[in-house]
Amino acid sequence: MMDLSVTEQLSYSTVRVECEDVRGTKSSGTGFFMSFKENRQDGLHIPVVITNKHVIEGAKKGTLIFTQANTQGEPVDSRQFSFYVDNFESFWRKHPDPEVDLCAMPLAPFQNAATQSGVKLFYVSLPMSLIPTQSQLDELSAVEDVIMVGYPNGIWDEANNKPIFRKGITATHPCKDYAGRTRIVIDMACFPGSSGSPVFILNEGGYRDKHGKFYIGRSRLLLLGVLHAGYQYTATGKIGIASIPTKEMPVAISQIPNHLGVIIKSSRIKELEELF
Repeated sequence: MMDLSVTEQLSYSTVRVECEDVRGTKSSGTGFFMSFKENRQDGLHIPVVITNKHVIEGAKKGTLIFTQANTQGEPVDSRQFSFYVDNFESFWRKHPDPEVDLCAMPLAPFQNAATQSGVKLFYVSLPMSLIPTQSQLDELSAVEDVIMVGYPNGIWDEANNKPIFRKGITATHPCKDYAGRTRIVIDMACFPGSSGSPVFILNEGGYRDKHGKFYIGRSRLLLLGVLHAGYQYTATGKIGIASIPTKEMPVAISQIPNHLGVIIKSSRIKELEELF
């Protein structure tokens, strides 16, 4: 795509999701773009934004901030276009399983509104082919390098509409379902605002499989999952798992993250696709 590296493309694959509930309380999370129902013959697809259910739960108002494109279709980072949406939660289609903290929203209404305003949006929509197959998962070892793209604590490059990259490792084996559920634990600092962040395995220029075979000159990009929760302990020392909040906790509550995040396996995104 133009002259963009893989990580530069990933920097255009997320969107900051800002919410406001009926009490006026504001929060933020991370969404990312994916292409549903791709047709390889004609290139058609349904572009959507994916995030966690708990990010948009109770949101009466929402804001999405897009990067604009110039007449050549290239991104202009300093030019942004914001959508302010009422009844925000109603726009999202939620995964039917209450245990799966995922939802998706079609982008067509936003694209149409932008076109009517004479604005062209620029974003990178991730293909479903980035979801690893079973054979690809079988190549993975227990510890793999991972990156996460999002807006921790709402931090972002506001001037250029860019997310924050973080790096860590898998803390449980990607092939296995952590605690019997389709989840993986990662060793990475996860803070409010990171909810909904896509987590990738990215190997550029070569990688080694679990048998020690090295693939020289071959790159690998896999969408491993979506962050939705993390382990925290209180000032009294009690440890438990909790959804990554979308806003800061009240000062009276002392909850300290221990740099372990829980991601929903990307295979559950396929079930979201069936809602479209």
